[in-house]
Amino acid sequence: MKIGVMGGSFDPIHLGHLRAAEMAREALEISRVLFVPVGRPPHRSLPLGSDLDRFAMVCLAIQGHERFQASDVELVRAGPSYTIETVSILSRRHSDATLILIVGSDAFAEVRAWKDFDHLVSLCRVAVVSRPDSEMEEVAPTASWFLPVPGEGLPISSTMVRTSLKEGRSIRYLVPDPVAAHIEKRGLYR
Repeated sequence: MKIGVMGGSFDPIHLGHLRAAEMAREALEISRVLFVPVGRPPHRSLPLGSDLDRFAMVCLAIQGHERFQASDVELVRAGPSYTIETVSILSRRHSDATLILIVGSDAFAEVRAWKDFDHLVSLCRVAVVSRPDSEMEEVAPTASWFLPVPGEGLPISSTMVRTSLKEGRSIRYLVPDPVAAHIEKRGLYR
């Protein structure tokens, strides 16, 4: 069995996240994709949305997709959310599965600088979805941990969604409708 792991601030989750996960799931025959909202990012400021709001938006975004599941593994853990620690926990929980970390080409550009990179790629493979606004670093085709995902992701970012909201513009077709309703109800990102 293959389990995909898609982490992110999901501040908020948007259609680009969902499309990237679906592209990877389909291309790599992944049985299930875990969406893991970051707890405390080690190299950037805290997300604007609360942990509870971001987790709720993930749950709302993936409802109805039988192969997508939300995970609070980083939200319940104290301290910085290093990918190696999350993957280590998930590797123990799913010892019979092959873990596939799903990242965009923008995040992939920094992957070799991640904490314990060599140990990380010994525990999982890394599926990379190309983003329209970033260049993909060349990786030797013999790198057993590297899995390019065919196609290109959607040109949507959480920053774009938050900016649209601050400017009073619609976020329809940027986020799933239940996520837009949650943002509106809670008055997020205004």
